[in-house]
Amino acid sequence: MQKGMIVKNMSFKVGQTLTVVGVPTPDSTNFAINIGNDDQEITMHINPRFNAHGDENTVVCNSYQGGNWCEEHREGGFPFRQGEEFTVIIEFTPAEFVVTLSDGSAIHFPNRIGAEKYSVLNFDGDVRITSLQIK
Repeated sequence: MQKGMIVKNMSFKVGQTLTVVGVPTPDSTNFAINIGNDDQEITMHINPRFNAHGDENTVVCNSYQGGNWCEEHREGGFPFRQGEEFTVIIEFTPAEFVVTLSDGSAIHFPNRIGAEKYSVLNFDGDVRITSLQIK
């Protein structure tokens, strides 16, 4: 299922924060940041959509479990600009992921799979990732 850059065998645990810096391509329609334990289960899918899947300038979050997408979640602003750098900060708490976008808006997304550690990070779509940091 996953096609873009994949980071495997990492350790993103409850209490840690993941910071992602990247640049959408100048003609980007959308891209995704996925967190999970393999390509069959994604607990946190962050999908900024410039113009894709019927959405414009919207961040859609979801989970992929048992071969199916779950209920979509839309919250927060849309600070993304094609061709311009962004920063996304993902705080992993026991119950949820708190995603802070470049404009300071926040997305609260439940830890639907419920694990305390995830080991795979995947990026897909029209984006170039320039920095990853887990603290």
